[in-house]
Amino acid sequence: MKHSLQLRVSQHLALTPQLQQSIRLLQLSTLELHQEVEQMLEQNPFLEVEEEAATAFDAPPERSISTERQADEAWEGSGAEAPASDPEPVAVDAADFGTTEREDWENGTEREDFDSIRETPDALPGKSSASGDSDDQDASERSSASVSLSDHLHEQLRGMRLSDTDRAAVMVLIESLNPDGYLADPLEEIAERLAEGDAEAMEELLDRLRCALQWLQNLEPTGVGASNLSECLILQLRTGPRSQAQAIAILICRHHLELLARRDMRKLMAATGADETLLKAAQSLIVRCEPKPGRPFYNAESQIVVPDVVVQKSGRGWKVVLNAEVMPKLRINDLYAQAIRQQRGARTESGAVLSSRLQEARWFMKNILQRFDTIQRVSQAIVERQKAFFSHGAIAMKPLVLREIADELGLHESTISRVTTAKYMATPYGTFELKYFFGSSLNTDAGGNASSTAVRALIKQLVAAEEPKKPLSDSQLSQMLEEQGIQVARRTVAKYREALKIAPANLRREL
Repeated sequence: MKHSLQLRVSQHLALTPQLQQSIRLLQLSTLELHQEVEQMLEQNPFLEVEEEAATAFDAPPERSISTERQADEAWEGSGAEAPASDPEPVAVDAADFGTTEREDWENGTEREDFDSIRETPDALPGKSSASGDSDDQDASERSSASVSLSDHLHEQLRGMRLSDTDRAAVMVLIESLNPDGYLADPLEEIAERLAEGDAEAMEELLDRLRCALQWLQNLEPTGVGASNLSECLILQLRTGPRSQAQAIAILICRHHLELLARRDMRKLMAATGADETLLKAAQSLIVRCEPKPGRPFYNAESQIVVPDVVVQKSGRGWKVVLNAEVMPKLRINDLYAQAIRQQRGARTESGAVLSSRLQEARWFMKNILQRFDTIQRVSQAIVERQKAFFSHGAIAMKPLVLREIADELGLHESTISRVTTAKYMATPYGTFELKYFFGSSLNTDAGGNASSTAVRALIKQLVAAEEPKKPLSDSQLSQMLEEQGIQVARRTVAKYREALKIAPANLRREL
């Protein structure tokens, strides 16, 4: 075997453990960050929660500086020697670092499945007149949403005079409901699982489950326990006063729901034998029904988005303030820091372990502070670029790409992508993910550019103002946008319409 020397050149990026932790904390959402903090509090005795809590939305940005100084003083006052150098950096291939975010973005602005961009148009109370009914949501309504559908049904079941066997059968069906209130599995499958292969027992169980289903479908909300949409609507229609329109509505729900969805008036009239007036009355009855009986029992609190930053009016401009509610209140434990101070100068194994843990706590606090500082800087830069949005709404949004913010702040595009993912901003028009403020550029006749976000908002306005009996097609929307100087292809209009969850023209047409 012949030995030889070879010179090989490769590009690597050295990441210290501190830098790795900083990158990981930056890409975490608020919920994930709090979970990370809880885990660190359990593992590191030097970290503890600061007792004094600030009021929401009024913590000044200078808080980060004071907290960082406190961490430095705790480190210096502990008497522990700072390490001469950072721990051994970890070599990472540069090709594997920061590429995922860039590849996921189209033209550095939006993902191909941009309709997954999270946007919650519910504004903070008293902040916007555009949020509509969301501001009027009562606290009692939110608390009622915390009662699950299962609990609601069990409460009604306790007031019914049933045998123990029938009660148990109804309880089995209640536990088989999905969140929308539908039976997740057919009765035959439920009976087969309970019988465990016994054919005779299965038949008996199936009869009891059929009887129990009748009891269940008589409970509130009406329509619960249905196996499909057709049955759910029919159960609700039967509770209303009897009329010819009700009979036609039940007939449509049982056999012709697809024709109703397509707004095929002629075929509906031929299939039901009803005239146009009667069909409209039947449609009105169907529209009043709830297609998802379990919807009122969804846990609304779990869907509430807590903003990371809040935009406030400041003179003629806007300023970004960190939300104090999402900022962890951490400090160095004085008791353990004192223990380090007492062991100063003693080269013991326990002293080295304590010094390492103190250094870890100090790093963690600084990385959290750096995370919020970066979020605030990026958010302020976004606000400066999108001032028109905060005055006139989404229709005034300007084109913006990650590279512009990255160049302005001296950061990498992948860093901006991490900061804008799962981070939310409270604005006068609602709470939005930071990614919402980025949009690709579309050409205009005047030679300028229009943001894709503004075009989507304009499409939404045009559809809202259309005539119900003659809804606008994608081609017509494209022509109307072109008349306003915005060049958008029909295919692009269809893509934006689907992202806005707007149905096609044939499904928006009223009978």
